[in-house]
Order: sequence, then structure tokens, then C-alpha cells
Amino acid sequence: MSEGDSVGDSVHGKPSVVCRFFTRLGQIYQSWLDKSTPYTAVRWVVTLGLSFVYMIRVYLLQGWYIVTYALGIYHLNLFIALLSPKVDPSLMEDSDDGPSLPTKQNEEFRPFIRRLPGFKFWHAATKGILVAMACTFFEAFNVPVFWPILVMYFIMLFCITMKRQIKHMIKYRYIPFTHGKRTCKGKEDAGKTFAS
Repeated sequence: MSEGDSVGDSVHGKPSVVCRFFTRLGQIYQSWLDKSTPYTAVRWVVTLGLSFVYMIRVYLLQGWYIVTYALGIYHLNLFIALLSPKVDPSLMEDSDDGPSLPTKQNEEFRPFIRRLPGFKFWHAATKGILVAMACTFFEAFNVPVFWPILVMYFIMLFCITMKRQIKHMIKYRYIPFTHGKRTCKGKEDAGKTFAS
């Protein structure tokens, strides 16, 4: 194999213009993602805004219900991954009761680690909305269906899936949401300070 035969290389062994363009585009995209990381509320407002625009578009066009159903299933799948632990406790069962959070002072504490972190959940949900929005511009994705059946099926699927997830959370005693680090309140310092 000669020097220029590898994919994306030009004749002289340097990356081609197309390869450099997409590499640079990926770097810019990753830079914007990195800059948006601390702004959780803004990211979610933008995602909810996109979702609202998508719903209005589907309502006004009176079509693309199968795309909307697929988007709902995708978001449900992401949500279940957000609620699930990275290491499934049912696979690590040592005893009949299974592993659980520590209940005594001398047991080891293991924090809840999600299978899908919050940032990746947001990113995947936003990309899903954008892909679904792009699909509404193509008539090939406008499959005629009776949408009330899709709505009922989605509600049923959501209820069954969440019931199973909640039972799993109760059985293995984990809570997927935290509200920050717990702090212990000590005695109030009633002593006088020394000033010089």
C-alpha cells in the first residue's frame, strides 16, 4: 500500500481538504459543546424551545406522526438510561437480597453513577429533536397512520416501562437524583474571637 492509498489522505500523505474541513468542523462543534457545559438551564431551555417548535410544526402540517412516535420512543429510552445505574445491581447479585446502599456506618459507600450522564442525555435528546425536525422536510417520512393508536400505545409503553424501572429502584434501593452534597451542621461557634 502506497503512502496516498489510505482513506482521507491526499497524494503527498497529508490529510485531504475534505478530511481537514470535517476535522475542523468537529473541533468547532466540540468547542461549542464544551462552552455550553456550565449553562445547564440555558441548554434545557433551548432544547425545550426546539421541542415546542417541532410540536407546532407537526401540528400545523398534520403529519409525520410516525417520526414523532419514534422520537418519543427514543426519548423514553434515553430517560430510562438516565435513571439506570451504570452497573446493574441485578447482574452483581451475591445473595438473595442483592446489593444495596450501605445501612451501617462501617459499610462502604458507593455513589450512584448513571448509565447515561446528564450532559449526554441532553445532547442526545437535542440531536434527536433536530433529526426529527429534519425528517419533517421530507415527504417520504410522512407515513399515513392513525395517530390516536400511536398515542395510546406510547402511553401504555411509558407506564409499563416506568413501572418496571421504579420496581427496580425499590428492589435495589437506589435513587437516581441527588440534590447536591450533604453537609453536617456542627455546633455554633459561641466563642469569642481574638482581635489584635
